[in-house]
Amino acid sequence: MKTIVAGALGECVHVAGVTNFLRLAELAGWRTVFLGPAVPIDQFLAAARREQADLVGVSYRLTPETGERLLGEFAEAADELRAAGVRFAFGGTPPVAQRAQASGFFERTFDGSQPDEEVLAYLRGEIAGTQTQQDHPQTTIARRLWKAPYPLLRHHFGLPTMADTLEGIRQIAEARVLDVISLGIDQDAQENFFHPERQNPRRTGAGGVPVRSPDDYTKLYNASRAGNYPLLRTYSGTDDFIRLAEMYTETIQNAWCAIPLFWFNQMDGRGPWDLADSIVLHQQVMTWYGERGIPVELNEPHHWGMRDAPDVVYVAAGYLSAYNAKAAGVHDYIAQLMFNSPPGLSDAMDLAKMLAILEMIAPLAGPDFRIWEQTRTGLLSYPLEVPAARAHLAASIYLQMALRPDIIHIVGYTEADHAATAADVIESSLMARRVIENALRGAPDLTADPVVQARKAHLIAETRVTLAAIRSLGDPEGPDPLTDPALLAKAVTTGIMDAPQLRSNRFGRGLVRTRIIGGACMAVDTAGQPLPEAQRIEQLFN
Repeated sequence: MKTIVAGALGECVHVAGVTNFLRLAELAGWRTVFLGPAVPIDQFLAAARREQADLVGVSYRLTPETGERLLGEFAEAADELRAAGVRFAFGGTPPVAQRAQASGFFERTFDGSQPDEEVLAYLRGEIAGTQTQQDHPQTTIARRLWKAPYPLLRHHFGLPTMADTLEGIRQIAEARVLDVISLGIDQDAQENFFHPERQNPRRTGAGGVPVRSPDDYTKLYNASRAGNYPLLRTYSGTDDFIRLAEMYTETIQNAWCAIPLFWFNQMDGRGPWDLADSIVLHQQVMTWYGERGIPVELNEPHHWGMRDAPDVVYVAAGYLSAYNAKAAGVHDYIAQLMFNSPPGLSDAMDLAKMLAILEMIAPLAGPDFRIWEQTRTGLLSYPLEVPAARAHLAASIYLQMALRPDIIHIVGYTEADHAATAADVIESSLMARRVIENALRGAPDLTADPVVQARKAHLIAETRVTLAAIRSLGDPEGPDPLTDPALLAKAVTTGIMDAPQLRSNRFGRGLVRTRIIGGACMAVDTAGQPLPEAQRIEQLFN
């Protein structure tokens, strides 16, 4: 085991940065020796020799001019150790770190702007300090494993013009705050990219950046080749799915596929296909990405939650998503868990809902089907007031950290007011980073709450009723009802999968009534009392 010796040099008594550095070193597998504050040069070097240090961490956070002279004396005294192969790193305030770096003595300098995961990567020998693309894994799973125990951070970004979006991506990349930039593209690009005759110039930029050619995507990718070289990904569109998938892979090296099961079609007005046909196409897209070893996310359950569906339907959608991904040959499945959908859920009931999904899909996992958890804050849950919105972002992400997710999709605190600018993305990401660091240092286990566990168990039992009802739509000798497009569509048209906002919908029935009771979103009867799932299903067929 390699050894790190670290402390604060000379008259400097500030050691918080030193202790954090050593904490990260222990995570990276080092033996650590903390020398404490105000360590004289001779004692520093004596300890390095005594402990046979492989790396010496020096900190100084006082006057830059004094620090520069002291570091010069230290470098001169330590030159023999460095010649013998001992490595030296420095940490301090930006002005002192700048002078330490200029001295040329230290292998790496840290000025407090580097996130913990970057320091950890250095201690693991994965970043030597050059900050090139090769220092940062360029596939989702490799980057997640490289960054552990920290989750990957993702944020949506797309402005109404290409020029503004390109500049924003460059700023975000150089800020090194995100691992994944999700391209927000306008509706015409999602539906009519290969059909310019169907595009409406008046809708250009509606909902995101108006990409109109493969070259536009290449430009967006090139803009991200800076800073920490974030991955790019985008939604799978609502038409011409395979052609889009091929282009995304060639131009932006799409980090993972994001596609629903039941949505982005005529049912929600976001695509040209009817319900059953869109399910067929969505399954084909999953297979296409699965054959190429690219992860797949089904951005499915929250579409039910955003339409006030009961928690049981939300959990059923989460299970059907994973089940269909596995059946389609996906090897790395990203389970998206949107909290605060619908708004009004309590933290305890929200957490129980997510735990129910994870427990139900866990048996599907295996060597050929790995499950990666992605959490996010509810799109509709943000208050308009900026201070309250910032607080909501932090509180929601702290709750999400109870699941120890692999990916956190940061939803900017400006969501209720405007599409996030690059500055908004960077600020929201910095807030999220601080919350995550606090949680990883030792948060209480919120999942152990008996109330949470009881609600989780209840949801699992109720969801099994929902899934049994879907299975009953099929013939025992026929196709699997949980993957057959016609039967899945029938699960919607019969009202098994239902939400209040589907009333008067061409496909959905909108018969279910819901109410927030005790912090949970429940199906209720005409009197507003909780309606058990078996009774709700029975009413559909009587």
